[in-house]
Amino acid sequence: MPLQVSDYSWQQTKAAVFISVPLRGVCVRDADVFCTENYLKVNFPPFLFEVFLYAPIDDESSKAKIGNNTITFTLHKKEAAMWETLSVSGVGKEMMQRIREKSILQAQERAKEAVEAKAAARREDQKYTLSVMMKIEEEERKKIEDMKENERIKATKELEVWKECQRKAEEQKKVQREEKSHQQEKQIEKEGKKLKHKSLTRNSASRSFATKGRNSQNIFFEKLKEDSIPAPRSFGSIQISFTPRVFPTALRESQVAEEEEWLHKQAEARRAVNTDIPELGDLKEEEKNPEWLKDKGNKLFATENYLAAINAYNLAIRLNNKIPLLYLNRAACHLKLKNLHKAIEDSSKALELLTPPVAVNANARMKAHVRRGTAFCQLELYVEGLQDYEAALKIDPSNKIVQNDAEKIRNIIQGTELKY
Repeated sequence: MPLQVSDYSWQQTKAAVFISVPLRGVCVRDADVFCTENYLKVNFPPFLFEVFLYAPIDDESSKAKIGNNTITFTLHKKEAAMWETLSVSGVGKEMMQRIREKSILQAQERAKEAVEAKAAARREDQKYTLSVMMKIEEEERKKIEDMKENERIKATKELEVWKECQRKAEEQKKVQREEKSHQQEKQIEKEGKKLKHKSLTRNSASRSFATKGRNSQNIFFEKLKEDSIPAPRSFGSIQISFTPRVFPTALRESQVAEEEEWLHKQAEARRAVNTDIPELGDLKEEEKNPEWLKDKGNKLFATENYLAAINAYNLAIRLNNKIPLLYLNRAACHLKLKNLHKAIEDSSKALELLTPPVAVNANARMKAHVRRGTAFCQLELYVEGLQDYEAALKIDPSNKIVQNDAEKIRNIIQGTELKY
């Protein structure tokens, strides 16, 4: 049977009650404190301290501090008034038992409400995260579709301009051919008139000679006419083949060098990846992108699938081990799974890559220090954890959450602080 502690002391004001209970050399970790609005109990075997309070208190804002072999309670009254005694008088054993049972039921109901509120908040966060991701994906899809439509319109316009240029060139060539043919006909007609005039002015003494001369002139004229008119072209068929292209847009001479350089780099990277990681041969191209894998891991982390998120980050790190956010996000997963040493390693690796320290990577460096400090504290290495939290405060001095956590770590180093 536990020994009741009677050598305690208490003081009060209109707003609060202060109780000091000696621990009698008992270890701090063995002390169990239970408090409701009408009942206070401290169990530190083999001793027991309990009191049935004179009036209700605000147990949520009340505090207890353990240190120097003493537990000091600061109990805030619900109604500002001076109490006649600390414990209510005239309480029998049955009444005490009912108060104890009622206090336990109240504590259980409050714990149940807290769990339900936490679960509801988690569901709301998941719904919000899902809606945000769907909205982002919809915006990205619309953006891609707009880019495709713009490129299609641009290519169509360029094709129409090219067709118009070809049509004008063909018309110009046709006009030139007609002009050349007309000039050749005029030249032939002029030569025929000149020869006819010469034949009329010649001496007609010999009819046979004249006849022969006319025949020769006709032969010459026919020969000249045949030589002046070009022979018709022979028909045929031309086989046209188009050069295959990787890019969806038309070939442009100004971008040939850039496209060849890009294709060369992609081929080199693909060969390097397939050589180092043979199992990547079954993956799609987008699944070989470290940024895509990082986004996939973030989505899995948001759904609390931490092991799958770690697998995504692992593969992304094998593809590119110079991205600090991969290590930082994997450290968060290890922290959730209580893999504390791995969380410390990943946070340290992220801090190594986040150099030099500039304003752009300040938020990432702050998170790395906080996650490593949290892992140290969960390993009960509070001094190392406090060093990381202080480093995080140097980066972001106005962060209230980090300030409160650092203060709690200092209190743990100096003693222990519990809130109810």
